[in-house]
Amino acid sequence: MIRAVTFDLWDTIVQDDSDELQRADQGLRTKKETRRALFADEIELHHPDRAHQADAAFDHANAWFHAQWKQELQTPSYAERMKVAFGHLGVPLTPGFSQMVETVEEMEVHIPPELADGIQQCLSALHGVYQLGIISDAIVTPGTNLRKILHHHGLAQYFDVFVFSDEAGAAKPNPAVFDQACQALHVMPSELVHIGDRESNDIAGPLDFGSHSILYTGVIDRGGHQTRASAVCADHHKMPNIIATLNR
Repeated sequence: MIRAVTFDLWDTIVQDDSDELQRADQGLRTKKETRRALFADEIELHHPDRAHQADAAFDHANAWFHAQWKQELQTPSYAERMKVAFGHLGVPLTPGFSQMVETVEEMEVHIPPELADGIQQCLSALHGVYQLGIISDAIVTPGTNLRKILHHHGLAQYFDVFVFSDEAGAAKPNPAVFDQACQALHVMPSELVHIGDRESNDIAGPLDFGSHSILYTGVIDRGGHQTRASAVCADHHKMPNIIATLNR
């Protein structure tokens, strides 16, 4: 019997990069461009002799992060990532390092991404019937600020547990994150269903852990026709009934 439901965040609760339209309307660079420019500007200001190597150092740090994320199933903080970039250049951290990191980590707080259609109604219907949680990787914005985004949208109230990879010390599909959620929710793996948009993280992860999974395709369909998921849902309004069906 399902007693708890966990959600992925990106492209499941909020639409990843939907904030880019707002940024464009305000005449701002994209988030990727802004992150690169902030680093380059900091190097240019304090280490001008290394400015011509800034792009290569930034790319090196991103490649390092991606390897940590996909191979080690960990998501180091943005500060750790940028320290790798500085190390690649062989220069000390600059006086503006902390401000640069803070600016990047708060971008999605100041201009939050939009919600997936129907998620508020879905959570309202599930709340009180099941325990609810979030299991999400934190790639740039840390868990502390992801909570602020949820508060901004009035959704934080629905969740009993938050498992963000930067705080958990592990990223999906590492079984540790699903175990942390089950421990916090006081349920067995078989009593948990996880909902998300990525087959490797949100479907294979919980299934291998012994839980149920639902592939959400309402924002982007990454292969719903060939999924291992217990069910597929393209509309959050239908999610409560799909979960109830899994309980029969």
